[in-house]
Amino acid sequence: MNRQGNTYTFIYAVVLVVIVAAVLAVISLWLQPKQNENVENEKRRNILSAVKIEASSETSKELFDKYIVEQFVVDSKGEKRDGDAFRTDLAREFKKSDGERLLPVFVAQTENGLKYILPLYGTGLWGPIWGYLSLNEDKNTIYGAVFDHKGETPGLGAEITTLPFSGQFIGKTVFDNEQLISILIKKGGNASGPHEVDAISGGTITSQGVEKMIKNYLSCYESFLKQKE
Repeated sequence: MNRQGNTYTFIYAVVLVVIVAAVLAVISLWLQPKQNENVENEKRRNILSAVKIEASSETSKELFDKYIVEQFVVDSKGEKRDGDAFRTDLAREFKKSDGERLLPVFVAQTENGLKYILPLYGTGLWGPIWGYLSLNEDKNTIYGAVFDHKGETPGLGAEITTLPFSGQFIGKTVFDNEQLISILIKKGGNASGPHEVDAISGGTITSQGVEKMIKNYLSCYESFLKQKE
């Protein structure tokens, strides 16, 4: 075959592309278990962070197994159902009807007592936001909160990941008597009540996304939260 001809060049390019694609596919499959492990470790770290337990990637599984004493899913009536809480796709479940939806609950035994950890998922200004809210044994008082995002603006909406924002939730309550209030996020430093926190300066839409996210998911968990153990 003429190595200077177009046919040879075309065949050579096709073979090269096939070989490179095959190598990349093999590398991707080889790395997949490690990538999955990293994702799971990050999830464990976030869950633990919601109850003020700091963990590294190396210690997350050990600490998770130590402090998370129970995990389960609940239906719209707050009843426990069969399911894998850790691997539940929260965004997918939220799109289902009330009768089909199953949402995860993680129970932590900490030095400060039993805590219920509820995962959250919503939308900020530029994309998905998510987090975990932990409640005291009364299922009303917030013990801790952690939030994260995919693409919010640094210095603005991305501030939901910082302690000055998430720390405001500690000690706030989500019920007023038997009525679910959730948490209101107020602009201009006007938060004062037991169900209010201050919005992020310059991050109004992201702040509103966090408020809506918490309200949506607490509404789904309401029956469970009203149950007394």
